[in-house]
Amino acid sequence: MTAQCIVRPEAERDLRAAYSWYEGQVVGLGDEFLLKIDAAFAVIRRHPQAFPMIYEDVRRAVVRRFPYSVFYVAADERTVILSVMHTRQDPSEWPKR
Repeated sequence: MTAQCIVRPEAERDLRAAYSWYEGQVVGLGDEFLLKIDAAFAVIRRHPQAFPMIYEDVRRAVVRRFPYSVFYVAADERTVILSVMHTRQDPSEWPKR
């Protein structure tokens, strides 16, 4: 079953910032980043319980090729993407959002 996926505005800002940074490094790299993010979101939608719970009801999916993690909450009918963070960022920051 595929759950509805809601991306919070904070996560969208994370994605825009990362895309801009990668695109500034090499033209087209930002697009590759978004493809890997889309792939991670697709797996999360299909199998929301597949990733480990790291804090209360928040789960983390690691993005392939890029040093990013997707933090999300999975409920019965929907999944909420809370944040997309670089792995070097302090993970204690996302609960403050």
